[in-house]
Amino acid sequence: MAHDPQMLKGVLSLLLLRLVGDQDDYGYALVVRLREAGFSELTEGSVYPALTRLESAGLLDSRLVPSASGPARKYYGLTAAGRSEAARALDAWTALTANVDHVLELGNRS
Repeated sequence: MAHDPQMLKGVLSLLLLRLVGDQDDYGYALVVRLREAGFSELTEGSVYPALTRLESAGLLDSRLVPSASGPARKYYGLTAAGRSEAARALDAWTALTANVDHVLELGNRS
């Protein structure tokens, strides 16, 4: 099932912060991990700009790591601000989805 692009755009930063919080990783590997998690429509064209925005905001840092199969890869890791933002965003997401679920349940009772 394809995800609504606008909804996905709104939650992409949270997903990336969560994945990078689990382990430092490089852009294409993050795309693959997201696709494996069910976001098959995600492309590099949406993930790489989001990573750049998160890094510019001070939520991610990066380092180049040599690769045996080509050019060096840019690995991303969470900064202290990134860890705080990931926790804040997760709390906000949890509250939002609880409210949405509540409204949808009300609609099912009619």
